[in-house]
Amino acid sequence: MALSSNVIGAINFVAMLLSIPIIGAGIWLAMEPDNSCVKILQWPVIILGILILIVALAGFVGGFWRIPWLLISYLVAMLILIILLACLVVFIYMVTVRGSGHLEPSRAYLEYRLDDFSGWLRRRVQSSYKWDRIRGCLSSTNMCAELNQSYRMAQDFFNAHISPLQSGCCKPPTLCGYTFVNPTYWISPINNAADMDCLQWNNDQNQLCYNCDSCKAGLLANLKEEWRRADIILLITLVALICVYLVGCCAFRNAKTEDLFRRYKQGYT
Repeated sequence: MALSSNVIGAINFVAMLLSIPIIGAGIWLAMEPDNSCVKILQWPVIILGILILIVALAGFVGGFWRIPWLLISYLVAMLILIILLACLVVFIYMVTVRGSGHLEPSRAYLEYRLDDFSGWLRRRVQSSYKWDRIRGCLSSTNMCAELNQSYRMAQDFFNAHISPLQSGCCKPPTLCGYTFVNPTYWISPINNAADMDCLQWNNDQNQLCYNCDSCKAGLLANLKEEWRRADIILLITLVALICVYLVGCCAFRNAKTEDLFRRYKQGYT
């Protein structure tokens, strides 16, 4: 019984360690400028990681101090958290499975269209109330100003591999036919009605293309890339947690079996 309890405690110590990459993934998302403006995924990930840490700590205490009700509570709570984590992993994959960039002639960077992304993601940016807050947050960053410092010549800029967010928000869409002056200042063509985003472009450094659908699409493309990276971390952690949980269940069952055998032996003698 003591040996099995110690094994359960050690297993739960491993589970406590496995909560670290989950919390770390949430903190990493919160530190990314685009995710900090949208505020969708980071807090659910952080909260789930903290809950796993607390439950694993309870299992650790219950294992080493042999508290059966605490171990049973741990097994039930950890099962629920593993199911929640699995649902989160599947959800992130499903909402990020769509959406990819499009090549434009003589451009190294990609451009993005809002309709290419999942409906759930689009709804996070389509309402004017939500977008006004996100736009104000994005315009306060220096992501567009960095382009002016890095690229002076048109060809250098056209050959650059800029981020989806910079591609969508810091310049007009290529199909509009604007003439390059610098990455955030363009001369309007005679007819700029090729797309509604062409009319939205403004050389004002506080406006640029922040009102464009291409900016919303670029934001979603950035989120997709970062969420998929976080999803890989969560998936690996989920598999490890399932293995740890199964070993813990076996150790708990063995502990109960040993306890029953010990009581039977004492009663027999």
